Amino acid sequence: MSEIDRMLAANERWLDAFPGNLPVAPARRVAVVACMDSRMPLFGMLGLAVGDAHVIRNAGGVVTEDTIRSLTISQHVLGTRSVVLVHHTDCGLQKSTDEEIADLVERTTGHRPPWTARTFTDVDADVRESVRILRATPYLISDEVRGTVYDVATGRLREVA
Repeated sequence: MSEIDRMLAANERWLDAFPGNLPVAPARRVAVVACMDSRMPLFGMLGLAVGDAHVIRNAGGVVTEDTIRSLTISQHVLGTRSVVLVHHTDCGLQKSTDEEIADLVERTTGHRPPWTARTFTDVDADVRESVRILRATPYLISDEVRGTVYDVATGRLREVA
């Protein structure tokens, strides 16, 4: 059985817990921007239920043009006002450089990506930079933008000042 077949079977079992048709606007008026790391169970660790928040995930949880596009729609069309960033310890983007990743992709595919991976060495500094970018974005109407780091070894989430 393939991994996707296992997921489809799991969906059939999940239907017993399905909460039903919920409003499209997030109930808690919050958007989460997080890394795609599979060790971060965002709903459980943030106390969220289905329908509570918009969740935007990418490599590193970095603020990209598409992150800003999604947050702008989330805020203007669907009423979110708070944004929480969730980065984490032991991130894959801390283990390489933008140049190394671009070189790897080019060696593997023959094509150099037009984007940078946005690697970093200091997770707290990266969170602060992401918060700064969001606060400076003229399209957003956030009441609150805060950044956190999740410790993948302990499960603890801490706020970055």
